[in-house]
Amino acid sequence: MRYSPEALTAFVETVACGSFSAAARRLRKSQSTISTAIAHLEADLGITLFDRSSRQPVLTEEGKRVLSYVEAILAASERLDELAISLSGTTEARLTFVLSDTLHPDILEDLMAQFDSQFPHTEFECLIGEDEDVVDLLQKERAQVGLIEAREVYPANIGAMRLPVQTQMGIYVASHHALAARRDVAWEQLRTWRELKLSTYLETDPTPARGPVWSAPNYLLLLSMAVQGLGWCILPCALVEEFAAAKSLQQLDIAGWPRAVDIDLLWNKRRPPGAAGAWLRNYLAQQHKQMQ
Repeated sequence: MRYSPEALTAFVETVACGSFSAAARRLRKSQSTISTAIAHLEADLGITLFDRSSRQPVLTEEGKRVLSYVEAILAASERLDELAISLSGTTEARLTFVLSDTLHPDILEDLMAQFDSQFPHTEFECLIGEDEDVVDLLQKERAQVGLIEAREVYPANIGAMRLPVQTQMGIYVASHHALAARRDVAWEQLRTWRELKLSTYLETDPTPARGPVWSAPNYLLLLSMAVQGLGWCILPCALVEEFAAAKSLQQLDIAGWPRAVDIDLLWNKRRPPGAAGAWLRNYLAQQHKQMQ
């Protein structure tokens, strides 16, 4: 291909992120690398893609027309990579799956049993991760597939598929916690009590907490903290049913809760899953049991 795939990706990501620096952070590159790649693409095309006269780069009219073509080229390249792997019948010696605690335990149990039957000679590694940590593990090629609470935008090198299942999230406290005896707790009242909050290793949310907070990188650890009465916590309802001792946690009656959350399956486009990863993706795509 005449145009560098890295340059095309840098261009699409800069448009999506709104700046060279944001694109660099998402692609785990330096800002100069992104700027240089786009400058080379502009030289190859013989046109200016961005107006750089303002603080943030703005697509030129030529850039707007080029964007759809570049997106089509990258999409076709990804499909070709997946087709090549499919035709070769390559099965991974090892498949690493970043598992979210939001996955219904029944689905996970059946998935592992089916995987063992289909790929008895493939090593299957499960990692626990949530949110930005999942994306990071995939981008670093530490894992091949992962689950994440659904979002609308992902880095250009991350593929995503919305699963036909949801997980129910509720707000819980220990049965002996003072909040457990209250009815119709308002959200603002809840903020005056300690929150047990999910906080991943790559937490980037600059918003300061509105109340006292303890945090942990996965829901199972937060559940353990909640059982001890250390605070209130948003948890997957199925996780509570599976791992909390009978009546050790109580779901609070809060307006709008419990609520359903969509789940996405992710993979690294530059390292598409082989036969085992493709099977796992298809298996989850066929699950219609609601994660409750």
